[in-house]
Amino acid sequence: MTTQTKLVILDRDGVINHDSDQFIKSPSEWKPIEGAVEAVARLNQNGYRVVVATNQSGIGRGLFDMATFNAINDKMMELVFRQGGRIDAIFFCPCTAEQNCHCRKPDTGMFEDIAVRFQMGLTGVPAIGDSLRDLEAAAKAGCTPILVLTGKGKKTKEKAGLPRGTKIFADLADAVKFLVADPVRASTW
Repeated sequence: MTTQTKLVILDRDGVINHDSDQFIKSPSEWKPIEGAVEAVARLNQNGYRVVVATNQSGIGRGLFDMATFNAINDKMMELVFRQGGRIDAIFFCPCTAEQNCHCRKPDTGMFEDIAVRFQMGLTGVPAIGDSLRDLEAAAKAGCTPILVLTGKGKKTKEKAGLPRGTKIFADLADAVKFLVADPVRASTW
């Protein structure tokens, strides 16, 4: 297992793009949060590999199919590419909460898959999300949980029970600014 790789794990909806209680069901509904696409590129430009780990129960609910999910992700990756960045991999769980899938956050299946795919431990790896389940999965996997106040983030902050050591930033761009400005301090969280 290598420990040299700098990796960041991002949730998608509410972190990179605006979320919707009705789900993001088409590429036209996928709208980036201001500064988020540029923040992903900035991570790449500072030596980080970027991975997305996202629950997508809309697939399991029949609200959209895999072709649509892929088209949404293609749009996101194209916008990141235009800014000089890339997303190295997208891990997703299509299951609904009722299915009790091991991959679905707050469980750690996607994080375990990321560790295997990138052949590295996840201790201290920044994992950025907007919901409690994102942060819980990150903490259980040994990552550093980071809450952004976009998407469901403000409501998540107001609720009690954030995992110990959770860092809080206004948005993805703010979190990335900190990670790249002081990588030594960020690695010792």
